[in-house]
Amino acid sequence: MATKATSKPMRERFEEWISGLQENIVAAFENMDPTAPAFKRDSWVRPQGGRGLSCIFSVPPDSSADTILEKGGVNISVLKGIMTPPAMKQTRADHPSVPDDLETAPYYASGISLVIHPRNPHAPSVHINYRYFEIMEPASRESGADTQNEPEKVLAWWFGGGADLTPSYLYEEDAKHFHGTIKAACDEHGTALYPAFKKWCDERFFIPHRGETRGIGGFVFDDLCEAPHVRLSGPDAEHRPKTAEDIFAFVRACGDSFLKSYMPILERRGRAPSTEHERRWQLIRRGRYVEFNLVCDRGTRFGLLTPGARVESVLMTMPETARWEYMCELGTDPNTLEGKLVEVLRNAQHALYQHRSCSC
Repeated sequence: MATKATSKPMRERFEEWISGLQENIVAAFENMDPTAPAFKRDSWVRPQGGRGLSCIFSVPPDSSADTILEKGGVNISVLKGIMTPPAMKQTRADHPSVPDDLETAPYYASGISLVIHPRNPHAPSVHINYRYFEIMEPASRESGADTQNEPEKVLAWWFGGGADLTPSYLYEEDAKHFHGTIKAACDEHGTALYPAFKKWCDERFFIPHRGETRGIGGFVFDDLCEAPHVRLSGPDAEHRPKTAEDIFAFVRACGDSFLKSYMPILERRGRAPSTEHERRWQLIRRGRYVEFNLVCDRGTRFGLLTPGARVESVLMTMPETARWEYMCELGTDPNTLEGKLVEVLRNAQHALYQHRSCSC
């Protein structure tokens, strides 16, 4: 689906979009639970170059407030700097569009990241992330001072993002709705996108030492630019967005579909009756969430290793409370609700994952 080009730089347009999306999402959560504490708005500046706005939800430890959310964050960041040789090597390995002969180069990165952990065991956690990245040509030592006001030459650019759902208890209607909404957003820009990026999500959010996925998936994509994409080969390559304009339109459609994909689920489950047994299982599953983020997640590692990393923003993904039990019996009996979740998480081909034909 072709879109009309504009003269405004892509980075500026992307920043405007993520800022508006952040405002809309935070407002939706605050309106859903108007008696809960408001999200804390924390604007910050990165000394090495960049800025951001973190919108964080939490309840004081001594509070008795019965809120729908337990912990959450909706963050945006705009970063600039010089990539170190090790970082450039890792970036090149993950992003084939980066030129082979660069040992270091200036970079620009902006994005929005969201993680929501509801209080109720029947309400799933959710995560989204959308980002835009540029690698610029390094300044030549012979170029002189007159070039400092010239626009930077972009050598490589790409978009990335995705969304995934992590329930403690399975509800097929929730899974169909979440996956179906994502599929509808993807299909407007190419029917090959959702199947390829859903499979990528199942692979990305896998916990090897547990032999299970973190949740019931969604979709993930990265390094989406004008170059051929390893995940979209053969006939699929002809039916996907290729220009910066078309890819940005795809990213906006996915990001703008978040509230439609998640809020109806939270409205159904956020105040559902629950038991201490279910809370215990929720906290054990939250422990798996922590394990993935600290042991397996490349994004967390990249964030913590970035010079001038804002650790509080990187770790806002963590749940407020989690639990580990030695040889816990919950989830081992396939006839229990807990066991049925584990069965799905250990089998990405389970019928619950397959919603490519559903209409939501």
